[in-house]
Amino acid sequence: MESIQSVVVQGAGAMGAYFAAKFFDTPDFDVSLLADGERYERLRKSGLIINGKQYHIPVIRPETDGPEADLIIVALKNHHLSDVVHDLKNLVGPSTIIISVMNGLESKEFIGSIYGMEKLLYTVSVGIDAVRQGNRIDFENEGTHYFGEARNPAPSPKVVLVKDAFDRAGISYSIPEDMIRMLWWKYMINVGINQASAVSRGPYGIFQRSENARALMESLMREVIELANAQDVDLQENDLQAWFSALDGLSPEGKTSMLQDIEAGRKTEVEIFAGEAVKMGTALGIPTPVNATVLRIIQVIEELKEK
Repeated sequence: MESIQSVVVQGAGAMGAYFAAKFFDTPDFDVSLLADGERYERLRKSGLIINGKQYHIPVIRPETDGPEADLIIVALKNHHLSDVVHDLKNLVGPSTIIISVMNGLESKEFIGSIYGMEKLLYTVSVGIDAVRQGNRIDFENEGTHYFGEARNPAPSPKVVLVKDAFDRAGISYSIPEDMIRMLWWKYMINVGINQASAVSRGPYGIFQRSENARALMESLMREVIELANAQDVDLQENDLQAWFSALDGLSPEGKTSMLQDIEAGRKTEVEIFAGEAVKMGTALGIPTPVNATVLRIIQVIEELKEK
């Protein structure tokens, strides 16, 4: 493959819509959304409205027989992944590159266990403040998208191909030397801001101006730092400060994905945030009382939504 031309996005929420629109707006890319059932019909009929612009991006079903994609972007909620990961099988070929912009620490390995880790690049997105309401997605900040192999002393051929595609599409990115540390940094951020916003029902602005909200977020994140350090992942105090700087640049009216899930009555990703932190803490003998409490609170909120 000399360059990436065909891009398939699985998941049309805030993150998937962002990437699909960036590539769709760029000449020379052949972009499709992958969906089935009701989602397929809805996307075909209504499309997406992104920052006020109507998009009718082609939609394909899982049973579509090729051609294979150059780049697949997986942008699902974690609890949907196991049900639909095999929907990619007709699109994955020998040269296909797969990136997952999903939350949590394990989606990359799960996808790689099916299609081969050699096809995967690690990816995290930080600082995009997208808000989704139905098929409408709005954002002020596009964030930075970090990607690469587990370690990147020099860019691999896959990394160079994605770098070129991001350059052409105008996607802001960084290629860290240690992507595993970056995965943990994003996990720390999610455990903090996503969960604190869900229990406080507060947009980013609350965490920009309220010492109490910020303290709750920080206490959740500090438990992750302790868990990371116990597993030889080098998260430090300056990683907290890097997030605080990014947070202060977000739209005050912007909302985390977990808060949007709570408000819409959808299932959250608390199991891969607090749930995973509590599980790791138990295995390592490290107390995680703040995450344990927030886990119960969000589970109760979900139970009340079910009634």
